[in-house]
Amino acid sequence: MLSPRFKDMRRCYGFDDVALVPGDVTTNPDQTNIDLSLGDFTFSLPILASAMDAVVDPSFAILLGRLGGLAVLNLEGVQTRYQDPGEVLEEIVAAPVAEVTSLLQRLYSEPIKEQLVVERIQSIKRAGAVCAVSVTPANTKQLAPVAAEAGVDILVVQSTVTTARHISKSYRGLIFSDLCQQIPVPIIVGNCVTFTAASELMRSGIAGILVGIGPGAACTTREVLGIGVPQVTATMDCAAARDEYLRESGRYVAVITDGGIRNGGDLCKAFASGADAVMLGSVLAQAGEAPGRGYHWGMAHPHPALPRGTLIKVNTRGNLEQILLGPTSVTDGSQNFIGALRTAMAVCGAFNIREMHQVEMVFAPAIKTEGKQIQLSSQG
Repeated sequence: MLSPRFKDMRRCYGFDDVALVPGDVTTNPDQTNIDLSLGDFTFSLPILASAMDAVVDPSFAILLGRLGGLAVLNLEGVQTRYQDPGEVLEEIVAAPVAEVTSLLQRLYSEPIKEQLVVERIQSIKRAGAVCAVSVTPANTKQLAPVAAEAGVDILVVQSTVTTARHISKSYRGLIFSDLCQQIPVPIIVGNCVTFTAASELMRSGIAGILVGIGPGAACTTREVLGIGVPQVTATMDCAAARDEYLRESGRYVAVITDGGIRNGGDLCKAFASGADAVMLGSVLAQAGEAPGRGYHWGMAHPHPALPRGTLIKVNTRGNLEQILLGPTSVTDGSQNFIGALRTAMAVCGAFNIREMHQVEMVFAPAIKTEGKQIQLSSQG
């Protein structure tokens, strides 16, 4: 006799659980096309830099833009709260571990200044870079029009969990279909991890969707709230929503895997899972040009009793160009991410990102340890 079941669970997969299967046909890495399209913009690198204060400031955004990627500036961070954010960044990275949480709460309680929003956007635009900025849903109605007036090119509306239907005390909350009509730029929304939520968000008219809840190196959502879905499964589910929406509407919405990527192997698996691009945080915080000075911290949460996000030391591993394009000086996959992607695509016989989506993956939790006893013992 079968015992009654309270609920069903399915097996979900993260980057360490899977491996890519080589193709029957291979090609040269330099023949692969990895372009990313967002609205009318095309980027030669399918890389977005996270809208986190340790990762992106205007100078970093300009530099990544010149390399071919897209950096997202946090409009609710220190860059728009302080005229001289450099002093604040120095205070954060110098703080004792026991005092970091309270310090972040205090620093991020400073009001956002609309004039600084305008100044930061215009400084990026004057340099000729595509300007993308991030706002939370709660502040979108206030800040999105200011950003649009300043000339922003791409708007990201981002929170830990974002859905198309949100019940609140507000008479009329944020409605993404209205926002897409009011702000005439490509809009990326996140984060989500399910087929249904992704489908509903795509039908609102957005240009891209961010996938990932809690996998980031500095994020503590999974520990504090117990919420999240491993990134391979989350990306595959949202990619399935993208493909179904494409069939029903003829419109393609970019899926962007956000968080949990530590090395070139993880990045390649994200694309094989269905990503059109990836958003990197701690990886890019390790660049010498990053404003975090070798440190990284999560998005500060204003709730006084439930702070989320922690300060971690990531060190500086090289300059931004070396991390993304090489040449690499290490063997752990933490440099030359684009070289890794092109090589994996070539070995798997994928000439472009959409063909990379079709690459076979297998459940292989021993893929990084099989036969590596000497390497593992030397690391220990």
